[in-house]
Amino acid sequence: MKYFLIILFACCNFGLVAQNYSVKSKKAIASFEAAQTSYANERAADALKHLDGAINKEKAFIEAYLLKADIYFNLKQYQNEVQALEKALAIDSTFFVPALFNMGVAKYNTGEYDEVRVWMEAFIRHNKNKRTKLNPEFWIEKAQFAKEAIVNPIYIEPYNLGENINSQFDEYWPSLSADGETMIFTVLVPKDPLITDTDGLAKNAINFREDFYVSYKKDGEWLQREPLVSLNTNSNEGAQALSADGNWMFFTACGRRGGKGSCDIWFSRRVAEGWSKPVNLGAPVNTPFWESQPSFSSDGRTLYFVSNRPGGKGGKDIWKSTIIGYKEDGSPFFGKVENLGDNINSAEDENSPFIHLDNQTLYFSSDGWPGMGAMDLFYSRYDSVNGWSRPVNLGYPLNTEDEEIGLVINAKGDLGYFSSNGLDNREDKDLYQFTIPQKIRPMPVTYIKGRVYDSETNETLSADIKINKLPGGQLSVNTFTAPHSGEFLFCLPAGDTYALNIQKEGYLFYSDNFDVSGNGTIEKPQVLDVYLSQIKEGASFVLRNVFFETDSYQLKAESHTELDYVVRLLQLNPTLKVEIGGHTDNTGSRDYNLSLSEQRAKAVYQYIEQKGIDVQQLHFRGYGFDRPIESNDTEEGKAKNRRTELKVIEK
Repeated sequence: MKYFLIILFACCNFGLVAQNYSVKSKKAIASFEAAQTSYANERAADALKHLDGAINKEKAFIEAYLLKADIYFNLKQYQNEVQALEKALAIDSTFFVPALFNMGVAKYNTGEYDEVRVWMEAFIRHNKNKRTKLNPEFWIEKAQFAKEAIVNPIYIEPYNLGENINSQFDEYWPSLSADGETMIFTVLVPKDPLITDTDGLAKNAINFREDFYVSYKKDGEWLQREPLVSLNTNSNEGAQALSADGNWMFFTACGRRGGKGSCDIWFSRRVAEGWSKPVNLGAPVNTPFWESQPSFSSDGRTLYFVSNRPGGKGGKDIWKSTIIGYKEDGSPFFGKVENLGDNINSAEDENSPFIHLDNQTLYFSSDGWPGMGAMDLFYSRYDSVNGWSRPVNLGYPLNTEDEEIGLVINAKGDLGYFSSNGLDNREDKDLYQFTIPQKIRPMPVTYIKGRVYDSETNETLSADIKINKLPGGQLSVNTFTAPHSGEFLFCLPAGDTYALNIQKEGYLFYSDNFDVSGNGTIEKPQVLDVYLSQIKEGASFVLRNVFFETDSYQLKAESHTELDYVVRLLQLNPTLKVEIGGHTDNTGSRDYNLSLSEQRAKAVYQYIEQKGIDVQQLHFRGYGFDRPIESNDTEEGKAKNRRTELKVIEK
């Protein structure tokens, strides 16, 4: 929220010609102008003393009361602001019409919500400047919302994360991996490592700096935090975001060598020794303006962040950009930056975006939508037809008259983490956890994690992972295994079926599919070890995302995504010759299944041929039910036996 700070400027204008003041006393005017000077030099206490002196000399000095109100607003002493405005308006309610608007804002800040409408409507009646930037209707709406929110609270019970996470310093900006087992957060620590007692030490850039700390969860408890030595410097690093697998981190650094503007977004990835040397993301994400507070989507491609660059809707807006390639050092570079639009960004400020792992629920802070206080928490949901929905306030008492920022929520959607200095009678900021009320939860998400190995050597591999939504084949996730460990983790929002493809140059790819159309897998995330076979004669793998109509060789549309990956494999290896093998279960006669399996293999052959692959690379054969890989005594075994295989017959 921005108070209408015209009073100081108006008073300065009055001072140009003494007779324009509402009083004649030269001594009172001198005290008033001394107050202006003190206020301009950020000496609020001195300014108030001068104003009291001016008022003692002239009880009807309207400008003095108006300036007092302005000072009290900036000091957040809202009840004193109300009293000063009451004095000014009692002398002449139309002398400075915006004071009516200011009184409405003051009444909002003191929680007198019914009074807000009275003063805002008075301002509307008396305001002759119809082109004013003030928005009294917005404040009426805010007051009505706040009044109803207090009557209908959303119950939460914050839980302090304890001494392994929190300290006598400020902890804030938590970020989580999708499995909830890694937390990285920002800590405001003394620059002098020998300082242990911070009482009386001013928390400013001279004495303190922002560093990263990490904690890992074991048996449901957070372990003792540790500094991220490989990333921390003598400057400030903060406002970070982790990728879903915890292997990438985007963070904010200000005034850093190699920066593009006042604050920029930087990138680092996890390596065997800790974290790689950070690199600036560069244009178009970073500009000569202010970029901060990144959030990275679980799709592995989309970065959300805050910027005050030109072309936005308000002061600070939320923007996004998508990865379009990778540099030689493995760091991503991004394409065109896009503003999230009118249903997210207001005429005021938006902050701390957090895109949940469902990739469709965005939490953020704003002072430009109806809320409880200075900066409230909201969420918006995205759908491909309507875009982002109008923001929903997370309600009272999670939102208060103070600023709420930096909320993150776990994959399951039931636990939230945030920072506060208003709980437990503490003056420093601590990190808290709370159960997310049902009505403001995101979509539930499950995750699959594991490692990729070479099938012969058992060495871990760096591989490319793609997740496509079925049946349409839309790319939902594009991520990578960690180069040093072969580890991967990806998220799957409930409600759909997905095809998995893991590929590495020189290897046959691995495919799988996951049905999370219900919530059955949300409670039990899967662990999956994948073994890739090098491309050589005799190597084979199952195409698990090739589907046919029942008792038919008609390919289903959802098979196209998988077969297009086969096309790519053959294009990258033009000397490779493969056999497409069709297999069935034992339902029906041998002749029937032999014919069906051959027709299905032929259908795959024809699809690949039509994509431009030389027929010299392709062969097909039907095996019927002669080569089962599971027992046909169960439905699960039969389903695995009904398959299409790809076998290398010549490299």
